[in-house]
Amino acid sequence: MDQKPSNAFIGASWAALIIGFVSYNIGLWNASMVLNEKGYYFTILLFGLFAAVSVQKSVRDRLEGIPVTNIYYGLSWTCTLISVLLLTVGLWNATLTLSEKGFYAMSFLLTLFAAIAVQKNTRDLINFDKLAGRSTVS
Repeated sequence: MDQKPSNAFIGASWAALIIGFVSYNIGLWNASMVLNEKGYYFTILLFGLFAAVSVQKSVRDRLEGIPVTNIYYGLSWTCTLISVLLLTVGLWNATLTLSEKGFYAMSFLLTLFAAIAVQKNTRDLINFDKLAGRSTVS
């Protein structure tokens, strides 16, 4: 990537990540569910974030000619899909109102998408700085 992402896109990506993550967790904090159920939903969020960033990284690495094993690539995709499936199953069986279920689903997906965008922007900025001859801190 030889083009720098715009400051507006960088800011929007970070804002979406923070808003999604904080909203999801405020919802969990205020929810009237038992602690182990809150832990389940929080763990799914962390698992999904790691998996989504891994997908973005492995896709980007392949595009840039950096070797990525098929096992890691497949696991990244599988874990991302499993995190969405686990959230879906959890919400399907939860004793929450439909609006609460929708809130968790949308804030979860917003956070995953934003994590991918933030990772993409970070990678683009590093590559842009390398092409411009500036040193970057990894």
